[in-house]
Amino acid sequence: MTLLPEKVDKKLGLVIDLDTCVGCHACVVACKGWNTENYGSALSDKDAYGGDPVGTFLNRVHSYEVEPPLGASQTVHFPKSCLHCEDAPCVTVCPTGASYKREEDGIVLVNEDACIGCGLCAWACPYGARELDGVSGVMKKCTLCVDRIYNENLAEEDRVPACVRTCPAGARHFGDLGDEESDVSKLVRERGGMDLMPEMGTKPVNKYLPLRSRDEGLGVPALEEVASEPTGFMRWLDKVLEKV
Repeated sequence: MTLLPEKVDKKLGLVIDLDTCVGCHACVVACKGWNTENYGSALSDKDAYGGDPVGTFLNRVHSYEVEPPLGASQTVHFPKSCLHCEDAPCVTVCPTGASYKREEDGIVLVNEDACIGCGLCAWACPYGARELDGVSGVMKKCTLCVDRIYNENLAEEDRVPACVRTCPAGARHFGDLGDEESDVSKLVRERGGMDLMPEMGTKPVNKYLPLRSRDEGLGVPALEEVASEPTGFMRWLDKVLEKV
């Protein structure tokens, strides 16, 4: 059994705005590209263009149609990756210590050299956020681009996870959710940010911002009548047409 740190100095994580996400999958592509070329072994793809493609992804976007009590139905795009939980069951169930949570920033990572591919962490994760890579035989998960956010060779604006930097709609935000004065913490308070499946008791660091309310009707308001009788040119034209 692997132990969690008693406390963490930071709680780095993501805030995802469900109202803004357009489901373009740019975050999925950016994540796949960055993590295939950099941290750990490459993310594999088998028969990518065949009839039975299989691949490893650290971030996926699910789409659902939601029908509210009033108004038209909406399509909701729901991105999901590792939530870097405070009480991460994927860590405590690991028999080798390969899965661990960092004390300095709260990021949950996998030491691939120690991973034996037993899959216990994937079974313990209630969010389905881990994937066993079919080629390397080790567990893969979101790292919050730990090799990117601390890279001083990158411009400061690029020191965020690849998914955040790429999102064209600005639906993904990154920061310290343990700091009440951080931009992400303020955003969570202002928009009523919520946990995914809080009943599981994992205390996920990542938060989701809910959909904003929509108008009940979709029709255009009726135009007010501006004159009961035509005037000016239209009155002259009306009189002419009466004689035709």
